[in-house]
Amino acid sequence: MPLLHANVLGEGEDLIILHGFLGMSDNWKSLGKSYANKGYRVHLLDQRNHGKSFRDQAFSYALMAADLKAYMDANHIENACILGHSMGGKTAMYFAATQPSMTRKLLVADIGPKSYPPHQSEILKAMLDLHQMNLSSRLEAEEALEQRLKEPGVRQFLLKNLYWETSEKLSFRANIPVLFTAMEAVGEALPVNFKFEKPTLFLAGERSDYILAQDQLSILNQFPAAQIETIAKAGHWLHAENPTDFFKKTMHFLEV
Repeated sequence: MPLLHANVLGEGEDLIILHGFLGMSDNWKSLGKSYANKGYRVHLLDQRNHGKSFRDQAFSYALMAADLKAYMDANHIENACILGHSMGGKTAMYFAATQPSMTRKLLVADIGPKSYPPHQSEILKAMLDLHQMNLSSRLEAEEALEQRLKEPGVRQFLLKNLYWETSEKLSFRANIPVLFTAMEAVGEALPVNFKFEKPTLFLAGERSDYILAQDQLSILNQFPAAQIETIAKAGHWLHAENPTDFFKKTMHFLEV
């Protein structure tokens, strides 16, 4: 199995960042540079079927955690701080629980260990339709998405996946057909017997409903050393909506 694609910034203690569903490492470049400037060697990874990483028909958190271990082993990283957003947060939780000696600290952005119903089906259906079109310009893709998705920020986030496969054909970096069939797997809960007892930070978006007050007990049951904090004026994409507070809170946790 090939290794995950990575953008590596800076030198120092290893900090690995895992993007969310339909995201990619490029979404974290600005924050990655900020962490690197604070003395971290930052690894911005593309998870399988995303970004520039390999494509595979199989999709599960066990496999994505194994991908992360393979990357760390190949790069001689004995342990690291792991930060994951949404789907990447689930991968990070799974990895930390199964590889605690390789996880120094865990940071989870706007996702809990519980199960989540498929909630991005309309987005994926729209992208699947685009995938099946012979797109010849970004404007054509944007106009087609606008008919299905009314939120401009969501459209721009998705359109970052586009690249020129040939000089005449636009394609998505995300493996849309596989991800479409993996919607149920993306929402799966962390196994209830999985625990991680080292320092952990959960960050919830103030305007997001991914981490609710009633989730605190189940989070602390599996992550007994967890802190749960809120990022003001932010929804699910809290790192993009309020990067200043996100960076401040994560740096405080990392430096303690």
